Amino acid sequence: MGKGPGLYSDIGKKARDLLYKDYQGDHKVTITTYTSTGVVQNMMVVGSLRKGCRYLRQLVALRKDAKAITSSGTKKGELFLADVSTQLKNKNITTDIKVDTNSNLLTTITIDEPAPGLKTILSFKVPDQRSGKVELQYLHDYAGISTSMGLTATPIVNFSGVAGNSDLSLGADLSFDTATGNFTKYNAGLNFTKTDLIASLTLNDKGDTLAASYYHSVSPLTNTAVGAELTHCFSSNENTLTIGTQHALDPLTTVKARVNNYGKASALIQHEWRPKSLFTISGEVDTRAIEKSARIGLAVALKP
Repeated sequence: MGKGPGLYSDIGKKARDLLYKDYQGDHKVTITTYTSTGVVQNMMVVGSLRKGCRYLRQLVALRKDAKAITSSGTKKGELFLADVSTQLKNKNITTDIKVDTNSNLLTTITIDEPAPGLKTILSFKVPDQRSGKVELQYLHDYAGISTSMGLTATPIVNFSGVAGNSDLSLGADLSFDTATGNFTKYNAGLNFTKTDLIASLTLNDKGDTLAASYYHSVSPLTNTAVGAELTHCFSSNENTLTIGTQHALDPLTTVKARVNNYGKASALIQHEWRPKSLFTISGEVDTRAIEKSARIGLAVALKP
């Protein structure tokens, strides 16, 4: 997590990334193009996403400091979802704009370091008038705080805080609905970090789910690591154990595998065939119903 305890979302992140990140059950293609003189040459890509992309074209055309446009499409069974996003940077202000096939326009404005250790994030979605939200993040050597509030008359207020250092930290994550006067979320977490291992314990779902995770770096030279996560649901008295590993075959190729106590086994191979351009193929099989077809996922990310 780097210097200080980080944010609450960093608790258990290493293990979650090892066990779940990059596993893909659908087919996804992402294409990124760059320009330093404007983005007019990319409008053919933007224009492919129905009428909602008119908003993005108008906004991007006004800015000549746009550096990238990313187009992505995901096929989920018979459903195809797509979006186009661009990122604009001006000194310490970053603006991310995304439009999808449902004509939703999501804008996120991030201001880095308006004061030491502080980050301000403003986000809203058009045409959803209740989607506006402002978030403040503050990182200190011994604390990490994040608070957000919806921009409505009766907003939902979120607060998460972590206290400690880079070795040991304790945090809480709360959400309060001002319309009903009730807490909609209250979680707690503990994180222990050493040079080659990270252990985490979290209490989620209003105290109904207890999760313990473990991440161990076996060999940094080959990016070899093992991890595990055990969750217990008090209301259903069910336990879920997931274990996984990863290993770099070479500097450009990584393999990962995981299995849980329900017999679901997954594996993936990811190859970086050019800088930041990734090809990932993953599969999942139910070992308790081996007669069923394996679930195959494919993800391609192309960057010039």
